[in-house]
Amino acid sequence: MPLYKTITINPGIRIHIWKISEKEDALAEGITLTPHCNERYRGMKSELHRRGFLSIRHLMAEEGYTDQDLYYDDLGKPHLKDGSFISITHSYQFTGIIISNDIPVGIDIEKQREKILKIAHKFTPIEEYGSFSDPHGLMRKLTVVWGAKESLYKINSTIGLSFLKNIDIEDFEMDSGMTTGLIRLNGTSFFFKVRFLEFEGFTCAYAMQIKSEGSEEYLIQKQ
Repeated sequence: MPLYKTITINPGIRIHIWKISEKEDALAEGITLTPHCNERYRGMKSELHRRGFLSIRHLMAEEGYTDQDLYYDDLGKPHLKDGSFISITHSYQFTGIIISNDIPVGIDIEKQREKILKIAHKFTPIEEYGSFSDPHGLMRKLTVVWGAKESLYKINSTIGLSFLKNIDIEDFEMDSGMTTGLIRLNGTSFFFKVRFLEFEGFTCAYAMQIKSEGSEEYLIQKQ
């Protein structure tokens, strides 16, 4: 089984990434889907999407979970029945999950594409992230910004939450592998640690929530 990468952030937060190479029938072996998930799976027209859907169940098995341990809310956000936090991502041949025992988390994998240079103004003030002499460097950085914002959105998937207006990612150096994020919504600010890595032309960003400003947990983690 091509478990591509496992990252243990701390004993309570783990990431698993899968590189999809198996055929659909092989991925389906040993997987039992709930009626809801089976309906979703059968409705997917893309074979790659179906393979990705199944590979995520194999990633869950790395943590001892089955599809029966998972449910989705009205906004389509995944949850685990035992109260742990989960976030799921799929991009082309890569899928990933992040599991946390006690704090909200989000993850996103994105293929690095030049197209992001044309749409960046729709999701971020591009001038906040410095200047690059080469478009490739800017493309890589903007892919991190998009993945980071997507990760934050997966944690706080509120209707009306705008990537451009409500989610900020602090400027960062690409070799640092880290930054911070902020959601401002309805007069409340939420803070996040963000980490990222690159592999095979893809970017993976993942976020961990820090408690809202003014709380004891926030003050401790900012020190």
